[in-house]
Amino acid sequence: MQLVEGAAALGVQLDEPRVQRLLAYVDTLVTWNRAWNLTAIRDPQDMLPRHLLDSLSVASYLAGESVVDVGTGAGLPGIPLAIADPARRFMLIDANGKKVRFVTHVIGRLGVGNAAVEQIRIEHYRPEQGFDTVLCRAFSTLANLLQSAGHLCAPGGRVIAMKGMRPQAEIDALPDGWRLVAVSRVQVPGIDRERHIVEIARLTGR
Repeated sequence: MQLVEGAAALGVQLDEPRVQRLLAYVDTLVTWNRAWNLTAIRDPQDMLPRHLLDSLSVASYLAGESVVDVGTGAGLPGIPLAIADPARRFMLIDANGKKVRFVTHVIGRLGVGNAAVEQIRIEHYRPEQGFDTVLCRAFSTLANLLQSAGHLCAPGGRVIAMKGMRPQAEIDALPDGWRLVAVSRVQVPGIDRERHIVEIARLTGR
């Protein structure tokens, strides 16, 4: 199966229950997308690599027990990651009401007990504790991501941005108080275009 083999190539092992939940997520997304326009990708066969496998490509880069997915949209990458990794806790944040309603439905329907979602602007979200990993799949620039969501990163945590081509100009323009940890090129099965994962941390002592 494309999903199982593709996930294995990314270092993610999926048992049958996880596979069925991931496929059920795609089925639900396809159904809701007809009326709600949640994603520009409409073919479920395209969703496997471009949504599921692309989301799972960041799994090995997550740190700690708690992850916040900022600007999750239709639950990407947070829902696939939460299904694949039930030992971690995922908070999904988005300001778009219809997308949050969809994610709420998915969490309940598929029983994703280690995930929660909240409708709020990222800069207004003030949890009692920071997160070990602040994750973002679709954001304008690294500087904007850090300005809007940097406060969500716990001491010693990581901010991880999923990017297409290596964003060197954005890396060179990182704001004060942050340092580049690594930039990794990832090959997502079924996707020909470049994909990079950028890891950022606070400078120590801040």
